[in-house]
This record gives sequence, C-alpha cells and structure tokens, in this order.
Amino acid sequence: MNIYVNGTIIEEEKAVVSVYDHGFLYGMGLFETFRTYNGQPFLLDLHQRRLLAGCKQLGIAYKPQAGEWEDIIADLLLANHQLLSGKDAYIRFTVTAGQDILGLPAGEYTHPHVVVYIKAIPPKDKELYRTGKPLQLLKLARNTPEGPLRLKSLHYMNNILAKQEMRQYPWAGSAEGLFTDSSGSLAEGIVSNLFFTREGKLFTPALETGILPGITRDYVLALAERAGVQTEEGFFTWSELLRADEVFITNSIQEIVPVTSLFDAQGNCRRVSEGTAGSLTRRFIQLYERDTSLLS
Repeated sequence: MNIYVNGTIIEEEKAVVSVYDHGFLYGMGLFETFRTYNGQPFLLDLHQRRLLAGCKQLGIAYKPQAGEWEDIIADLLLANHQLLSGKDAYIRFTVTAGQDILGLPAGEYTHPHVVVYIKAIPPKDKELYRTGKPLQLLKLARNTPEGPLRLKSLHYMNNILAKQEMRQYPWAGSAEGLFTDSSGSLAEGIVSNLFFTREGKLFTPALETGILPGITRDYVLALAERAGVQTEEGFFTWSELLRADEVFITNSIQEIVPVTSLFDAQGNCRRVSEGTAGSLTRRFIQLYERDTSLLS
C-alpha cells in the first residue's frame, strides 16, 4: 500500500520515522481510525474534532487547513485504487509530536508529524451481525487516563496486555475482551465501547469510568434519541450485564456488533438474547446502515 507521510504519498516500505520523534520515545501522539463507504469517509468531522482537541491538550501544534483531510483521503484512495479492488477502506490518521530533544520538554511541540495509513476492509460477515460474538470479562483493569479524559493516544500498552490475557481463555474464541475500571464498574472493550439494554432502555458506561469517548458510541446515543429510546450513562456491574436483555459493542470499523454470550474469567457463560441479535440491536444496525448508505 501507499501511505501518506508529511505531505507525500509514499510506498509503505520506504516510510521512516525519526528515533527522536516523541511519538516513538514517549507515546506523545494521537490517532483516529475510520472507514469509507462508497469512497466517502464517515463522520470525518467528528474524528478530526476529537484529534484536534487531543492535540491541544498535549501541546501539539497541529492545525490542518480546511479540506486537508478530505484531500489526503482522496489522494490515498486514488493511489491505492488497484490494491483496494473496489473495497471500502480502513484509514488510520496519526499525528505525532515530532522530533525533539531526548528528554521531557515543557514547551509546545511545533513540528508534528502526520502519517496516514490505509488498507482494504474485507466484505462484511453478515452472519456476525446476526449471531453476534462473545464478550470475555478481563482480569486486567482499565488503566486510568493520563489526563482528565481518555485520548486515543499512541500509548496502548493496557490494550495489548489485555489482548495477551485473552490467550488464557480458549473457550472465548473470537471474543472481545471487556475491561472494568479499578472499582469494578464496567468500562469498555479492548477496541470497542459497550452497550446493553434492559426493558427497552439503553445503557452504556459513563465517561467517568475512564473509557474513550467513542465516535460511534456518541452516534449510537444520537440514534437512540432519534428512535425515542431512553438512554442512561452510568456505573454498572458485571452482575447487571448478566441480567441484560441485549448487549452490543461499537467501533468505527465494525460499526454495531451484537454480543450473544458473556464469559467470566472462570469460563462460566451466560447466553444473551437466545444467541441472536435482539430487536433493539437490529434496529440500531438498520438505522446505522441507512445513514451510511446515503454516502456516495
């Protein structure tokens, strides 16, 4: 694939980063992942807004021109047209602090680096959205954010350790791992936000649990309001999740994925909504699909 590095489209094998880049040295950098539908990125303005807010918090002086992201994406889609073979694209937009001293500077990072990756998204597995996937409760707690709110930063050790923990659970198969916070409240998946329903009401963990304020999470909350579904953000326990009528997870690439079995660390399993996506979950999936189908 060809990727974008600081203003240039280049073959990924030729891309390099300085060993003095503070994204490499100290994890000072942010990224956004999103996808295209019919060649158009979905919710791009929200992803850009979140990244720019994070850059401001980290002191990274990154201010793209109006339309710059759209131009980069269009150029990447064109440069990788044959490799994408008509498939929708996964795009990761990364901004690092850039090269600086070996040490911890107190000032602003004035020369950030921008790298944009792209790859093809496989055709949708329709069975996944009908029969869902398992959710595995993790022993490892979600770490607390480095600042007042969790950023989608380059510091992903907590997530990687969670992926390694998942190897301990052979029964979980393709499950997503579920973090709780240090007090035991439900938090988020390794790469997803969590939702569940009870008696027609939609619940999701509060941002105060230390979760990422997901773009798709926010969009689903807006879909619920549009559909007249009552919502609640709060602090919930694993026991409450076990009593849920429906469970699903969200992210910008997989969208809305039903969860149809819940595993604890001992391998005990509770089946959800009789092993298929529940009615409210299907409704949200349909609303999401309708909105993305309008892109062209």
